[in-house]
Amino acid sequence: MTNLPSIAKRGLPVTIITGFLGSGKTTLVNEILQNKQNLKVAVLVNEFGNINIDAQLLMSIDENMVELSNGCICCTINDGLVEAIYRILERKDQIDYVIIETTGIADPLPIILTFVGTKLQDLTYLDSIITVVDAEGFNTEHFHSEAALKQIRYADIILLNKTDLATPQKLSELENYLKKTKKEARILLCQYSQVPLPLLLDLQLTPIETYQLEALKEEKHHHHSDHLENDGFVAVSFQSNQPFDVYKFEKFIINEIPIEVFRGKGIIRFAGSKLRHIFQLSGTRYDLKSEAWKDAPNSQLVFIGRHLESEKIIQLLQECLVTEKI
Repeated sequence: MTNLPSIAKRGLPVTIITGFLGSGKTTLVNEILQNKQNLKVAVLVNEFGNINIDAQLLMSIDENMVELSNGCICCTINDGLVEAIYRILERKDQIDYVIIETTGIADPLPIILTFVGTKLQDLTYLDSIITVVDAEGFNTEHFHSEAALKQIRYADIILLNKTDLATPQKLSELENYLKKTKKEARILLCQYSQVPLPLLLDLQLTPIETYQLEALKEEKHHHHSDHLENDGFVAVSFQSNQPFDVYKFEKFIINEIPIEVFRGKGIIRFAGSKLRHIFQLSGTRYDLKSEAWKDAPNSQLVFIGRHLESEKIIQLLQECLVTEKI
């Protein structure tokens, strides 16, 4: 991994990590950052919603972390993305590799075309598109989401993640489906997004010439991705300095949360606890981990789903707070 071709010869290598809500993208980015050896890696994180939880959950947040503006980068001309790449290229300390983590509801194509159909094609090299799939939660309809299917269609590598949670029959059926949907993709089975780095970076798998032709078509037809409108996704963000009652919050997650919520994540302050609690919800599964606070205690949550009633969810969350002084 330390013998990457120089940027001057090939351009700055870029890997796009995509995958539906809760598949394990941020975990994969953390794995790369922990095992990057001598590579200087810049990470671009994009969130759907006005609180960037993922950026706070990445382990190596330093001067190499660039956070894109709010919103879904696949739905704009990617001005924020282009600007971020130029900032990386202009750094005095040379970056060896760029990782882009998209939102869970991103259509990867406009992001791909940014690297093959703009001036960035002379300065960067799109190495591969990695799509992370939740082996237990994914199905062929997958919430009837256009984005989930497009993420499979544009994948060079498919990480079939969380294999420990799926039955052998489910894994076999899912592998067959993925092979039919994207024959050319490499399929790797894993748990906790743990894959050796040589299987992920510096692979030169993306068919750049094919996408350059696609970029020319896009210029002529001025295509706009409508998948967000078609899928009806909504992000509900919640912040509070007041602590949550752990029992009320658990009751909300188990009994009261709308079934239309596909994904939840956040950092929570619980009454009576001096620790920072990291919350992850994917489908019907949820998880809480604890660690020391890195800054002032403050709860931040984002829930993503289809056709959500934001005010109702916010009200339910407010009812879980402890209002009196502790």
